[in-house]
Amino acid sequence: MESLIKFVQEEFVTKKEFPNFSSGDTITVYYEIKEGEKTRTQFFKGVVIQRRGTGATETFTIRKMSGTVGVERIFPVNMPALQKIEINKKGKVRRSRIYYFRGLTGKKARIKEVRS
Repeated sequence: MESLIKFVQEEFVTKKEFPNFSSGDTITVYYEIKEGEKTRTQFFKGVVIQRRGTGATETFTIRKMSGTVGVERIFPVNMPALQKIEINKKGKVRRSRIYYFRGLTGKKARIKEVRS
């Protein structure tokens, strides 16, 4: 049964090509919003906290600070409204899921940048 599900996902789910990113990276996600009959592009820029799942069900969580309030958003990789992903900074973290980042503020909330 699992092989059948995997086959259907590989054959029929359209995959978009996005750059390789991981947790700790600062990225900008551009996605389409429909308001009535109009559509517009909105972006969400923040730090990737985690990547979860594989294949068609893969998701990633981004966290940004809006004033003093932290805002998190979960994006499915195969969401049709996703237009593009830009990597702004590559970050160096030791974990794949950086939930501890939620409790940090100020200078402690900085992530070392990897220069390539």
